[in-house]
Amino acid sequence: MFLLAGLGNPDQKYQKNRHNAGYIILDFFDSNIIYKKKFKSLFAEKNICDKKFFFLKPLTFMNLSGIAIAEIKQFFKINNNNIFVCHDDLDLETGKIKVKNGGSNGGHNGLESISENIGNDYNRIRIGIDHPGNKELVEKYVLTDFKDNELKIINNSFLYIKNNMELLINKKFDEFNSKVNNIL
Repeated sequence: MFLLAGLGNPDQKYQKNRHNAGYIILDFFDSNIIYKKKFKSLFAEKNICDKKFFFLKPLTFMNLSGIAIAEIKQFFKINNNNIFVCHDDLDLETGKIKVKNGGSNGGHNGLESISENIGNDYNRIRIGIDHPGNKELVEKYVLTDFKDNELKIINNSFLYIKNNMELLINKKFDEFNSKVNNIL
């Protein structure tokens, strides 16, 4: 079994924020999926490539995401190697995707919370949102909505992720990164 967690903030006003790229990708996978409140999150189940996936949108707000992820991990005894966390990344151009296991949290408070609660050796699906160019503008920038043209780019990226899930499941991250980003 696998966990696909999308990071974001739960209030409606954050729905199209750059910081909610993780929530947005889960909606992209299946807009008809029915979530229920469980594990301090919105929780659903779906089969992908004949594998059971749990979808999770923590309701703890971004900076406490690790609390919800630890709860579902412990309940289902999910190995960190089967946890995929989708999150926004300022260091990547809008729409670029990079997948890796472990590593630095890069100042991302949601990832920091997860690492504090389950360790650092989980998989990250990094979704590029670009950088505002000035460090002082970052907090405001991530809480602004994607522009329409950026959402089109992001949705195209999500389609490539969805179409290459088999590579992620089999931990062929280099092949996945090459395939997805050479198309974009």
